[in-house]
Amino acid sequence: MDGVFNENDISHIVDADKAHVWHHLTQHKAFETGDPRIILEGKGMRVWDQKGKEYLDAVSGGVWTVNVGYGRESIAKAVYDQLIKLCYFAQSAGSIPGSLFSEKLISKMPGMSRVYYCNSGSEANEKVFKMVRQIAHKKYGGKKHKILFRDRDYHGGTLATMSAGGQEERVAQYGPLAPGFVKVPHCMEYRAQWDLSGEAYGQRAADAIEEVILAEGPETVGAICLEPVTAGGGVITPPPGYWERVQEICKKYDVLLHIDEVVCGIGRTGTWFGYQQYGIKPDFVTMAKGVASGYAAIACMVTTEEVFDMFKDDASDPMNYFRDISTFGGCAAGPAAALENMRIIEDENLLDNCTAMGERMMGNLEALMEKHKVIGDVRGKGLFLGAELVADRGTKEAVDEKLVGQVVAECGAQGVLIGATNRSIPGLNNVLCFSPALIATADDIDQITDTVDRALTKAFG
Repeated sequence: MDGVFNENDISHIVDADKAHVWHHLTQHKAFETGDPRIILEGKGMRVWDQKGKEYLDAVSGGVWTVNVGYGRESIAKAVYDQLIKLCYFAQSAGSIPGSLFSEKLISKMPGMSRVYYCNSGSEANEKVFKMVRQIAHKKYGGKKHKILFRDRDYHGGTLATMSAGGQEERVAQYGPLAPGFVKVPHCMEYRAQWDLSGEAYGQRAADAIEEVILAEGPETVGAICLEPVTAGGGVITPPPGYWERVQEICKKYDVLLHIDEVVCGIGRTGTWFGYQQYGIKPDFVTMAKGVASGYAAIACMVTTEEVFDMFKDDASDPMNYFRDISTFGGCAAGPAAALENMRIIEDENLLDNCTAMGERMMGNLEALMEKHKVIGDVRGKGLFLGAELVADRGTKEAVDEKLVGQVVAECGAQGVLIGATNRSIPGLNNVLCFSPALIATADDIDQITDTVDRALTKAFG
């Protein structure tokens, strides 16, 4: 770490943070007797805190974002050059990076054609919800307005996206929630709701969606919002047969398919988008985190020309277009950073590296599962993996959340930052989460899993 701050500077920063910053997902009572962690610098896969401690970051910025690693001067330069030329103009007009990135992005998404820029993943999902509601009014007299969502999935922190959130602890105390959102069962084979496995379970989990549609009335259901791989709900990969049947059901009942790629998008699973792992043909795709690897704020809602045309079929009606604005969707830095981010992924073959290193990490986790009985299941796709901790493999009883926290903390003490499900599923916040940057090497992967090995041994023997 470059020595930029002296001890007095650091002390002032910590004091200012404690006095004025409200951290995300944090109980601040602890800061009455201790200090928050301040991250001062990052390079490649490593970050350094205010004490000079080095960490290998196995969660890409804490929330699955920094896909190409820290310290990318070419992205910083692209942002700098763009800000000097044009920092911002409302997205009612175009910009050079906005036009070029949309072209580049669509080239990676066969079947899609239109990009709507906005501020965050939550907001991108809200755009889809608004479009679905507007389509319902335009085509179905307002009736086909309901939006289905899946148990354990997460789609954001706004009131509408929480209403479409399948994680009970995320939405607790924030009601009443918005009406018109209906939950369907999860597709987590490890905790199967039916005595089935493999493709039979996958099809049954999808059939449960049809049952909900029929119960609600197909004429009232406009869309379903799903993650390709459930992220914060436990890193849940869909079972075989699931997505094929989901698409059949959507087509049968004229239900628009919305894929939330906020976590999985831009290489995380080894393809540009997670849905491309499963042959899905979506009507909407939303993305944020990895789009610019955190170097600038950007989120996108992408859709088909067929959907786009629904909003320009009658120019004589002044209410017939998508009447929406996203203030910081007009920031030119976002698409400028995103263009360079994609160039890096292509030129450095990071999709292939993600697949190879993901296979290595999965193998390492499976070896840990053989060694530690506390690991009940390992799962994931590419460099997005999870290990579920259980007190008993037979009953699948989850370990106490405090013990999960101890494992995370011990990894941090040993210089590796990992994640875990947190305030999501009551009694089931028991999954260790891993999402190292796509630049990870074999040595990085081994360091992560070796550290987890030692932390598990210390916590459970």
